Amino acid sequence: MRKLDEILNFNQEFVENKEYEQYKTTRFPNKKLVIVTCMDTRLTELLPKAMNLKNGDAKIIKNAGAIITAPFGNIMRSIIVALYELDAEEVMIIGHHECGMTGIDPEGVVSKMVGHGVSEDVIHTLRHSGVNFTRWLQGFDSVRESVENSVDIVRNHPLLPPGTPVHGLIIHPETGKLDLVVDGFQHLNETARV
Repeated sequence: MRKLDEILNFNQEFVENKEYEQYKTTRFPNKKLVIVTCMDTRLTELLPKAMNLKNGDAKIIKNAGAIITAPFGNIMRSIIVALYELDAEEVMIIGHHECGMTGIDPEGVVSKMVGHGVSEDVIHTLRHSGVNFTRWLQGFDSVRESVENSVDIVRNHPLLPPGTPVHGLIIHPETGKLDLVVDGFQHLNETARV
């Protein structure tokens, strides 16, 4: 059976049995958090459990590596919307150990694209159309530095509400242990003293 059919069959029973009722909440995060984290499958259930988050507690935005590279990209827009429209008050960037984006080789990814049937002409056109293909596919060497860089992009965004704490953490994908990299409250206190 196709995955799509499996999902649709399960969903029909889920709705008919009203299993959704245990997940009812509002669109506003109860704990007033917006979290940017990695799409790693190990974190799907582990991260919320390790942080004592229940359905409705936080806006969780996922991408490859929990990386924010563009101050006016989709991830940053989602953070801004969560802060202004959805009552979030704190931002957490949460990377993880053993991330697949660590040391990723952009040229290796391009080779896999070609191997899966993407035309070399398409790759050539993209490389010469202003898309920095290498940067777009690039990961990082250090998860800690990546988290710090993403925190800096959010913290220095001109549209970030003043006084918003932006934290950086790293989670272990097996144990759920959180390591604090950047304490957003400490940073706010230090900048207030200057």
